[in-house]
Amino acid sequence: MQLSGWIDKHYPEPNIYRWIGLVLEGISAAVLLLLVLLTCFDVIGRYFFNNSIDGAVEITQLGLAVMVFAQMPVMTWRGGHVVVDLLDSVLGKRVIKVLGIFSVFIISTSFYFLAIRIYQLAERSLRRGEVTEYLGLPAGYIAEYIAFMSWLTAACMLTYGAYRVLTNKNDLSSQVGE
Repeated sequence: MQLSGWIDKHYPEPNIYRWIGLVLEGISAAVLLLLVLLTCFDVIGRYFFNNSIDGAVEITQLGLAVMVFAQMPVMTWRGGHVVVDLLDSVLGKRVIKVLGIFSVFIISTSFYFLAIRIYQLAERSLRRGEVTEYLGLPAGYIAEYIAFMSWLTAACMLTYGAYRVLTNKNDLSSQVGE
């Protein structure tokens, strides 16, 4: 299978969302691979050479933050979060659609205002010169990254999330081919 065919099969989103998803999942995959390698080398160093990698725990914490917040926009616009649909068979399709639009609005607004607060905390952290405990990395940059990814999540939810609700494209498993 050619690369374009693979991308079409696994990234059914239209236009820019396809490439955002591909890049964000690539970042997450690369960080996960680096975390696995870091953990393996840290364990090997600890047990065979009696010396672990300095700052491995802190790098793992930062890597997990990068990985989780890179996946947040993708999971949100694909509707990959937990959904309880106990009343869907009782309520009409129009009510379900209104509730879906309402949830899109609530989720995107929440992420937007959460990102504003996180960005304010990041700026304060950078002004004060706060650094991570062991490696001495500026703590504000990771908080800025989290704020940016939260804004991206809000934008993707508001645009493509609303598109999915309005066009009834809520089941991506049939589009992905699972």
